[in-house]
Amino acid sequence: MQKIESRMEKTKIISIVFFIISLLLAAYLGKSIFTSIDQAESIERGEKAVIQKLSMIREAQIAYQSVNGNYTSDWDKLKSFIDTGKFYLVDRVEHIITLDYGADSVYVEFDTLGTVLVKDSVFSAKKYPKFNLETLSKVPGKDAEFEMWADEIEKSGVKIDVVEVKNPAPIDPARKEENEARTRKPLRFGSRTNVTTAGNWE
Repeated sequence: MQKIESRMEKTKIISIVFFIISLLLAAYLGKSIFTSIDQAESIERGEKAVIQKLSMIREAQIAYQSVNGNYTSDWDKLKSFIDTGKFYLVDRVEHIITLDYGADSVYVEFDTLGTVLVKDSVFSAKKYPKFNLETLSKVPGKDAEFEMWADEIEKSGVKIDVVEVKNPAPIDPARKEENEARTRKPLRFGSRTNVTTAGNWE
């Protein structure tokens, strides 16, 4: 009888131990799942902020290139352009003249109507209510600056301007330069070898 009671006592103790272990394991797994979800949401929020900043820089580079004929790799030049640069408002009128022998001749007249500031046109408060020129080059949430590169390359015998701006401090640790897929590399827009200003998040 004592042996049976002793065995039952041991079984009871083992059951309690297993129950405690299962509770601890469930708590650990639950915490891991919630931590993973929080981390994923944090990465998503961080990358959205980086993408918005890259989109602003892209707009600035496109505007700079349209006025100056090339992109820039100099932050001071780009910021100065955004702060004080201007777009010319031009009216374009085509005239078609029929020549004596029946052919048409076309000439175009351009009339400068005025100017508009880049910061009022591209970075208006309505479009970017939180735009801050001073922090444009900074990676959100990181003590780092975006890497900006611009140059002229030759493509099929023609000189072309190219630009690339990328985040050197990815929010997502899985984004690595050695990843084969462009979409899994650190967030960026443009290319050093092709004529594009597309972002790898698009």
